[in-house]
Amino acid sequence: MKKYVLRRLLMMIPLLLGISLLSFVIMQLAPGDPATLGIAMNTKIDPTYLEKLRQSYGLNDPLMVQYWHWLKRICTLDFGTCFGDNRPVLMVIGERLPATFLLSGLSLFLLFVLAVPLGVAAAYYQNSWLDRLVSIFTFVGYSMPSYWLALILMLLFGVELNLLPISGMMSTEADYLPWYQKIGDLLSHLLLPLFVTTFGGLASVSLYARTSMLEVIRQDYIRTARAKGLSETQVIFKHALRNALIPIATLVGLSLPGLIGGSFIIETLFAWPGMGQLGLEAVFTHDYPLLMGIGVITAFLTLTGNLLADLAYAWLDPRIRFD
Repeated sequence: MKKYVLRRLLMMIPLLLGISLLSFVIMQLAPGDPATLGIAMNTKIDPTYLEKLRQSYGLNDPLMVQYWHWLKRICTLDFGTCFGDNRPVLMVIGERLPATFLLSGLSLFLLFVLAVPLGVAAAYYQNSWLDRLVSIFTFVGYSMPSYWLALILMLLFGVELNLLPISGMMSTEADYLPWYQKIGDLLSHLLLPLFVTTFGGLASVSLYARTSMLEVIRQDYIRTARAKGLSETQVIFKHALRNALIPIATLVGLSLPGLIGGSFIIETLFAWPGMGQLGLEAVFTHDYPLLMGIGVITAFLTLTGNLLADLAYAWLDPRIRFD
């Protein structure tokens, strides 16, 4: 197992290099740069100043030279400085991480805590009213776009009923509130984006859990366990559930980058100050160092999630062994 983990970690190095190079080239192929953006915003800017700006950013260097300079800095964990405010990229990312961790972490926790039992129960009581209810819920969850649901909830609870705030993470007067009211203010801002980010995933994960559980409980070893006189609780939770969780482990691994990357659409709609909104702002301003920083961190988490999913396979299924 140790050799397998070490081999996978070493394989991540060329993969990260390839992903970073591809991302860098794609971003450079996009029309415009921070200098041309400045011209679009103010036509009276001195062209000499813009040329100095391009030189200071290194935008006049050949593409591979720019990538080589960026790669040398990355080796020392220096992601560079943002074009917009000249602050270190890691500092800017660190300011947005807590908001994304809070929203995405709670959503991921609720997603699997609610969806897995729901899918398992629907499979166990197949063709019952519960199974039909889960099927209807899955259909609605799959067919409903998250941005449309967000807009409907904002209109209903924020505009019509005026019950919940629809933008930001805290109220403007939150700094002057007692600590317990600050928590309540945060929860009120969190409720709508948390519901939207959880709802769509809840349908898909519960469907995965139901399908996987149906396949497992039809296996011969489940019938053998029942024939030996084991209780239904032992059959379901000790033998069937563990094997049914193997596909769910893949979803958990693939969901790991969302803890950092956030949701571009939801965070933008609710003005949630997280990584998704930060990434969208970086795209509009052509902030290459910030985009590369977000991309590299997300790629690293994606590869790490795949590794953790493979290790979870071996833990859940004794038949899987890594040499």
